[in-house]
Amino acid sequence: MSALSLAPRALYEEVAELLRQRIFNRELEPGSWIDELKLAEAYGISRTPLREALKVLAAEGLVTMKVRRGAYVTEVSEKDLTDVYHLLSLLESDAAGVVAQKATDEQIAELQALHDELEASTAERNRFFAVNERFHMKLLETADNRWRQQMVADLRKVMKLNRHNSLFKSGRLNESLAEHRGIMAALKSRQPDLAVARMREHFRNGLEAAV
Repeated sequence: MSALSLAPRALYEEVAELLRQRIFNRELEPGSWIDELKLAEAYGISRTPLREALKVLAAEGLVTMKVRRGAYVTEVSEKDLTDVYHLLSLLESDAAGVVAQKATDEQIAELQALHDELEASTAERNRFFAVNERFHMKLLETADNRWRQQMVADLRKVMKLNRHNSLFKSGRLNESLAEHRGIMAALKSRQPDLAVARMREHFRNGLEAAV
């Protein structure tokens, strides 16, 4: 019996990813109108897959659809950031507590390896941002709750609209790294309550620097 062949990725999903990265890279600025006709011509596609892609991004909170005006890149208000950080703090601190209590030594070692990579990437901000996100998502993966993982992934997409402004502020990157050291120490010493408290502090300080 021959193996089943997987269907190729839908065109609208590919377009959604292209637009997602353009938004994150600030090629499409927050608040800017998305010219559907121009983009469709640039990508050599009809407007149908483009509109489907925009619906995906709207569901993620990256695009705002306005009646009779079209699609706009979402602008993140101070309240939006506060709300997102609040939820991330709740979800990720809970995950940190689970990891401290239930993770295997091998899983803790994987998180330590990512932390070591983070320590080595402070001179390259974009790399630091990428490794930082990988660390947080690996923590969630280790906590093993796919619903929490999905919620955090969506929230982090909205947070990226702020373009990591908090880490660009003077001294914040080093402070963030020190907080990660504290989180890792709590995980390695198997102290769930301390891991929860340090993760909450990490997000509280991140919010203060972001707004």
